[in-house]
Amino acid sequence: MNKYQPVIGLEIHVELKTKSKMFCQCSANYFGKKPNTNTCPVCLGLPGALPVPNKKAVEWTILLGKALNCTINKVTKFDRKHYFYPDLPKGYQISQYDQPIAVKGEFKVQGLKFKITRVHLEEDTGKLIHLGGETLVDFNRSGVPLVEIVTEPVFNNADQVKNFLEGLRTLVRYLDISDADMEKGSMRLEPNISLIKLKTQYSKSKTISQGLKLPNYKVEVKNINSFKYVKQAIEYEIKRQTEILKKEETPKQETRGFDEKKTVTYSQRTKEEARDYRYFPEPDIPTLEFEDKYLASIYKQIPELPQAKMNRFIGKLNLKPIDAFILTRDRKLAEYYEQVISKLKTQNSKLNLKSENLNQFIANLIINKKISTNLFVEEFVEKLLEQFTPKDTDQKLLDATIIRIIVANKKVVDDYKSGKKNAIMFLVGQVMRAMKGKADARLVVKIIKDKLT
Repeated sequence: MNKYQPVIGLEIHVELKTKSKMFCQCSANYFGKKPNTNTCPVCLGLPGALPVPNKKAVEWTILLGKALNCTINKVTKFDRKHYFYPDLPKGYQISQYDQPIAVKGEFKVQGLKFKITRVHLEEDTGKLIHLGGETLVDFNRSGVPLVEIVTEPVFNNADQVKNFLEGLRTLVRYLDISDADMEKGSMRLEPNISLIKLKTQYSKSKTISQGLKLPNYKVEVKNINSFKYVKQAIEYEIKRQTEILKKEETPKQETRGFDEKKTVTYSQRTKEEARDYRYFPEPDIPTLEFEDKYLASIYKQIPELPQAKMNRFIGKLNLKPIDAFILTRDRKLAEYYEQVISKLKTQNSKLNLKSENLNQFIANLIINKKISTNLFVEEFVEKLLEQFTPKDTDQKLLDATIIRIIVANKKVVDDYKSGKKNAIMFLVGQVMRAMKGKADARLVVKIIKDKLT
């Protein structure tokens, strides 16, 4: 029986959070503004307007390319990509074609390496708004810096794609070049999907085997704005294309949209190839040439990245791998955790924990939200010591208080004895309130358990 191996490549668009747009001085913060109020002759493509590249956007694209282990081209240029669509005011998009900023990289996610074809910089388009039978155009977004990451067709299944995209968003946020908020459209996902017919089974845990001849078609699903939807779109396309191939037919090479409510893809237009765009060099922007010293100054801005931070948390701080993974998904949370650890080093004797136990103990508190991370680090540490430092306790008063609370809460005691173990926490809370905090919570738990057994 024939098996069909999915061949999936990705195009990911990420809006950079620069102050101004890519080629003009209009604000790049367009979200929520009244339609067509955030524009100028440059981003509207009016005659005589000249584009000037945004230096910060160029540097951030170099930063991302380097973080994805790409080769950074010392000579790069912008090109005109021609197509006619209502959201494109000039009739072409300023993008990059044969000399992008970064090429030939790789990104490791959960033990698998995925090859990156290129990372290039371009301008975003306007936005179409469909109201009833009308289609309106808002050009506020037109010209916002947009970095595109293109992968090799190395994914075999939707889970690999989802893991990769989650890892990529974490990386982008660590670099602090975009909020990558998919609800606002600042990170948009476009999988290219096709199937290879095999006579032997393949492993879903591995990336596509090298040397396989790629299919003579591919289907691109455009502008997906969530990891959940990209997974659903890929899984639907695999089923749809499988049924076509079973009939000894070839799926049409086309661009499709995704219907989130029906969880199906639908045809939009025939998919273009590079020659259809009639690329040629942008005549109004000179070629960019980077010196080694300039590139080195940008590379120095790369922080400790998520994978390296996670490995350090496991290796040096002795955290459980799953906890290290959770903490390092958010750079600010990871840094907050380390600041708490640092503050506690001089006061650890009050908690009576070994260093490695302290690291895991604090990780558990943060992950399980036992103490809010909305507090300043100093407040977090103060609250921690207040809650978990052993207290000097009036033992006679404590024993009397516990007996009084047990007698006054017969139903809770019965619940505990019948197997509802969480009921004991109500009794602990009542005792701690009566003792006005002047008791060790762990000691209170032990005494109550002893008296109820």
